[in-house]
Amino acid sequence: MLWRFLMAAVVVIGATAATTAVAGLLQFKQLTVYFNESPALKNANVTLPNPGQAQTLLIIGSDHRAGEPFTAANTDTMMLVRMNPASSTINVLSIPRDLQVEIPGFGTAKINAAYSDGGPNLMIKTIKQNVFPDLKVNHILDVNFAGFSDLVDAIGCVYSQVDHRYYNNTELTDYSSIDIQPGYQKLCGDNQSIKGALAFVRFRHTDSDIVRNARQQDFIRWAKDQYSSSELLDNRNQLLKIFGSHVETDHDLHTVDGLINLFDLAVFSDGHSIKSIPFPAQLQPCVAAAPGQPQPPCYVTAATAAEQNVYQQFMKPTPAAAAAAKTNPTVNLKSHRGGGISTAGLTADVADGQTQAAHLGEVHMPIYFPKLLLNGASYCSSVTGNCDDGQEPGSEYTTSYPRGYHLHDRNGVAHDAYYMTIAINPTLGQYYGVQGTTWTDPPLLDTPSQTKVVNGRKLELFAAGGKLTTVAWRTPNAVYWISNTLANYISNRQMVAIAASFMR
Repeated sequence: MLWRFLMAAVVVIGATAATTAVAGLLQFKQLTVYFNESPALKNANVTLPNPGQAQTLLIIGSDHRAGEPFTAANTDTMMLVRMNPASSTINVLSIPRDLQVEIPGFGTAKINAAYSDGGPNLMIKTIKQNVFPDLKVNHILDVNFAGFSDLVDAIGCVYSQVDHRYYNNTELTDYSSIDIQPGYQKLCGDNQSIKGALAFVRFRHTDSDIVRNARQQDFIRWAKDQYSSSELLDNRNQLLKIFGSHVETDHDLHTVDGLINLFDLAVFSDGHSIKSIPFPAQLQPCVAAAPGQPQPPCYVTAATAAEQNVYQQFMKPTPAAAAAAKTNPTVNLKSHRGGGISTAGLTADVADGQTQAAHLGEVHMPIYFPKLLLNGASYCSSVTGNCDDGQEPGSEYTTSYPRGYHLHDRNGVAHDAYYMTIAINPTLGQYYGVQGTTWTDPPLLDTPSQTKVVNGRKLELFAAGGKLTTVAWRTPNAVYWISNTLANYISNRQMVAIAASFMR
């Protein structure tokens, strides 16, 4: 969202500068006033880019307040963003907060501890010495959690695909409280709310660091896709004031020249899709604590060769797709052996789909579910409690699996909706879902990447970085879709086959 706001601002500045260069310069000077609401990061370990060249941004999510020592602050988000004029995508790579590293001067610890030990500079030094030796960060943006919430609220909240029930009561566990039902819905910033976007993107209680990184990247993609630069322009002053009050940056972004350089690249990347580069994390088993001793840290590790391969993917520009890629809307997907669509890795499960429909109660719309499920996957059920968190009361999941509800559109009009959660591996946070609603134009389905006709049914395909995130199908009065896992675990061919198997 940060670069989205930058793009909105540059549209205004560019339009003004077209009339008079002096006025355009004054606009940039006003931006430096907003950015100076927070002091520049001292001695930031960045490499200043040349005008027009690709740039790598380090975005940090923290509870740090400007002027306070970093020893009193924590971070759980470390995200690298690559914008390249030669690329058709904005590459995003998250570094797991639990990654085991040697922090210079402090020893073995999780990588997020580098932020508390020495701020962004020590974090960059730690990343270079342990993970990506060739990394050159051009700009740092340290976003305060409160700033994230304020920015989400300022743009009118974000419609999000919530993949499963998120519930935790701090009184029963050591994790932060959260209370969000599954299904497509609008999430607002609500800094202190257990139902807000901040709670959603920071959740980590019952899944892994890897899944949380994927959730954060998905949320940014949803926000970027839902709000155009022209929409953000209406609130540009408010947004930039929030930005200045809650985001600390390197000194170069407090200068007119530095802002112009970044803004030129940002506006060029405005129409680009976001490509998520998964970190090659390996989850290590947690070691049990000795009697009377604190719990040892649970680490994430990665092979050096795999890290270097991922870094090369992150730095490599994505060539623009051929113009014909989207102009063939009636392609039938066939298996390599001929015949109908390939169902490799999928299993028919009609009975459980019918059971889910029966437990939805009164949903005033036709109910469809996929005949095919991913091998080994199963519907989450409030009757069996197979997807409940054992530390929480089962009553908190009674209406979650499956869930029938009202989905409110941007004008506040209520539409019928339902969501069926399908678990692949709850321990790893791997869920996908079936969504149906009478709201026929939700933001998630605004711009399909492609359409395909499969066995006579027209499917809308939505992709990010080459992976299908959603496959939708429409009737005259409703729309239905399959949503991939947060980390896009299901293959493109399987996503299409599952959606093509919708049955009433």
